[in-house]
Amino acid sequence: MDFLQPEGWPRPRGYSNGIAASGRMVFVSGMIGWDADGVFQTDDFAGQVRQALQNIVAVLAEGGAKPEHIVRMTWYVLDKKEYVAAYPEIGVAYRELIGKHFPTMTAVQVAGLVEDRARVEIEVTAVVPE
Repeated sequence: MDFLQPEGWPRPRGYSNGIAASGRMVFVSGMIGWDADGVFQTDDFAGQVRQALQNIVAVLAEGGAKPEHIVRMTWYVLDKKEYVAAYPEIGVAYRELIGKHFPTMTAVQVAGLVEDRARVEIEVTAVVPE
């Protein structure tokens, strides 16, 4: 996996500008903040992010992948201000579950998610080296 950082560009914080990777691809559909039984334990944004990340790690493991194999994350959030306000707590959960691995990342504010109680949905692509 090669992290792509054009010369002279400021280094991004918490994500990468680009990644070149080869291997077996693992795709994880949008994970939300409910547990393995489909139950929301919290309506707190950071709490739902933590659960969504736990769900991602579990699905990756089923595909023989680890968090360090993630090359792309797309975050769909209902409220950009809520997302930004939760940065410190999100950072703690991210480092605990994903580590100090920063794939390409996009965050998009959306009008709604399919599950009414969901505050965030995170989609992931990973590449496992062969």
